[in-house]
Amino acid sequence: MSQDSTLRADARVIALVGLAHGTSHFYHLILAALFPWLKPAFGLSYAELGLLLTAFFVVSGVGQALAGFVVDKVGARRVLFFGMAMLGISAVVLSMAGSYAALMAGALLAGVGNSIFHPADYTLLNQRVSRARLAHGFSVHGISGNIGWAAAPLFMTTVAAVASWRMALAYAAILPFGVLAILFLNRAHLRPEPKPAAAPVAAGGEGTLSFLRLRAVWMCFAFFFLTAVSLGGIQAFSSIGLMQLYGISRELATGSYTAYMLASAGGMLLGGFVGVRAIGAGRQDHDRTVAIAFAVAAALALLLGLAVVPGWLALPLMALVGFFSGIAGPSRDLMIRAAAPKNATGRVYGIVYSGLDAGLSVGPALFGLVMDAGHPGWLFAGIALFQALAIVTAVGVGGRTRSARLQNA
Repeated sequence: MSQDSTLRADARVIALVGLAHGTSHFYHLILAALFPWLKPAFGLSYAELGLLLTAFFVVSGVGQALAGFVVDKVGARRVLFFGMAMLGISAVVLSMAGSYAALMAGALLAGVGNSIFHPADYTLLNQRVSRARLAHGFSVHGISGNIGWAAAPLFMTTVAAVASWRMALAYAAILPFGVLAILFLNRAHLRPEPKPAAAPVAAGGEGTLSFLRLRAVWMCFAFFFLTAVSLGGIQAFSSIGLMQLYGISRELATGSYTAYMLASAGGMLLGGFVGVRAIGAGRQDHDRTVAIAFAVAAALALLLGLAVVPGWLALPLMALVGFFSGIAGPSRDLMIRAAAPKNATGRVYGIVYSGLDAGLSVGPALFGLVMDAGHPGWLFAGIALFQALAIVTAVGVGGRTRSARLQNA
């Protein structure tokens, strides 16, 4: 293929995968965005609302670990189509819910749909995108997810305010079915790519599960778990926490969360170039980029929790937290790619990224208890704490990877 043809092919795959990933992240928040309506409608506590998200992410996390094996067996394209359809079905079920049990059923169905995206997405990116553009592919993948996170609260709250929370969920069901149609029309560009016949099943052994013996895989899992606990608190309760801490309006508090997500997308764009530069220089110090970015983000989150700044600074501070967290995104993915075994893409990413769902299942329930206790400042202090703990695991993953490379050399 010519260079122009390769560029077009890479761009198409990156765009399709990014569109799917943005849809999955949009669905992370279709319930959280409606908490102000669901709480009085069903007479629920914050802990009960947080449990809905916990159920979503528990199912998604367990399913994600299993989905990686299915991706390696039947191909990422089929699995991606299934997940997208399940998201649409879940929104239809949620829109007709008449009880807390029905809400829980819809959340569980959405978790099943969400479970397939990381193993399917990263398999497609690694198989169909050239190495020279892979860091940019990871960057766009992260940006699209953040756009989905940013769009969900605006869309859901606007429709709920104008019409009702049921109509917001019904309209949300249109998105995954529309994206599924686009993916199907472009299915030739997402076709599975066979593995080289001589490639081993996994590093460190020939068995299907041999990669599970590698400590680096579980350290990557721990990294995702810790960062996701922090993110779960931000997604579920940052807007409510800012309203209680600073006495700002719901619109400004929601706007602060949106600013967090949009700034995070901007940080990921910059982080993609940081990752490309590191690859071009032959460096494997992606963990150091992650550590610096998270350290700044944690300090800013702690400052928010102390409530020592005027309320009008809540939005720019949230944006800065998101920006520095976003810078770490592409370096995080490159760090994990360098640490993970080769030729078991679906399985590895399924296990590692299930840490994301595990953390997102714990975060809302944990911080829901904090909010019920009337301590919104502790919410942001907890967010900072889990980001700081994630730095420790990132440095551990990077150090182990460099040590393994030296031994192999």
